[in-house]
Amino acid sequence: MELKEFIDNFADQFNDTDASEFTADTVFKDLSEWSSLVALNIIAMVDEVYDVTLKGDDILNALSIEDLFHIVASR
Repeated sequence: MELKEFIDNFADQFNDTDASEFTADTVFKDLSEWSSLVALNIIAMVDEVYDVTLKGDDILNALSIEDLFHIVASR
């Protein structure tokens, strides 16, 4: 699993946010489109693409997309 691919898959869960806003350092909870529904989409995407089960606490404890990537990669 590569960080670039993870960022692209993460960005695909957003409808209205420009792809250029997604980098490893992006604090995803600060994005205007961030919501509990998007969080559920992220959890579902990670399960489907990476076969990893994320919990709500994982998302709460991650600040950036890279933080979330490292959580997924560690499992």
